[in-house]
Amino acid sequence: MKEPKNKSRRHFLRNTALATLSMGVIPSAVKATKRTNPPIECDKTTLDYYGEGPFYTDNPPAIGNMLADAEEPGTRLIISGRVYNLDCSEYLPNSLIDIWHANDAGQYDNAGYTLRGTTLTNEQGFFLFETIKPGKYLNGGTYRPSHIHFKITPPGFDTLTTQLYFEGDTDIPGDAAASHTSGTYDATHRIIQLTENGDGNLEGVWDIVINGSAVTGTEAIHLDKGIVYSASPNPVSGKAIIKYGVYRKADVSLIVYDAMGRMVATLEERPLTPQKYEAEWQPDANLPNGHYFVALKINDLQVHYLKMVLNR
Repeated sequence: MKEPKNKSRRHFLRNTALATLSMGVIPSAVKATKRTNPPIECDKTTLDYYGEGPFYTDNPPAIGNMLADAEEPGTRLIISGRVYNLDCSEYLPNSLIDIWHANDAGQYDNAGYTLRGTTLTNEQGFFLFETIKPGKYLNGGTYRPSHIHFKITPPGFDTLTTQLYFEGDTDIPGDAAASHTSGTYDATHRIIQLTENGDGNLEGVWDIVINGSAVTGTEAIHLDKGIVYSASPNPVSGKAIIKYGVYRKADVSLIVYDAMGRMVATLEERPLTPQKYEAEWQPDANLPNGHYFVALKINDLQVHYLKMVLNR
């Protein structure tokens, strides 16, 4: 859990992993690694030192994937990810994700439900929501770093309460919660990188690893089987070229899914030998703009994903 390893891992996540959803629906992300062959550690999502904090409101509304309405002031932010069990061998559909945070001015709505709400992971364990980047506020004599509160509850399992922070925030080192680098409240894997997408919005990827049981056989972190290297152009307006690699002789499928985890295109389905390959995605004219993901299957195991945005 040393910082250099974690930073490298987040860079890989930014560049090669994700899986989300289309407009108006819940979205997604994926498990990835800084290495292309051996599997990585499966890092359990930790509690936050401040826990729920003083600003939680009971019975928040369901939001779909839009936490902040279009008129909410601030920098637009998209957070996506996937919820896994503790050894990352299973992904967890229908997990309840309760989200709340401060507005651009660092203030919470304690009278209503602005910037508060719940969403569910989709059939493949993915989630996505759009909001604004939270502002900072004074906590005693210092500012708390920008953060988002979460309660995550897989079906039939206990709730995990935690907070998400953002790489490069200068108030993290002096914060009593975000500065933890080991133990129960270790925030190392809850400090994520934000990147600017083609629309000028910020995006971040955060995978959640929590106690639960659900759909087996994902093996998304075992990249000794294959990887999706790139999709270009992305965003897609006409057609895209997907480059991927197969590490051993196997039955290979390359499939595009929509926001609900439904298959919208099969780009490859045949036995392949170890090699680098390319496939073309020409989206159907009736597909709506929004987030999609291309999934690589090796012998029916989904081993890697890459987010794609359709914008015609």
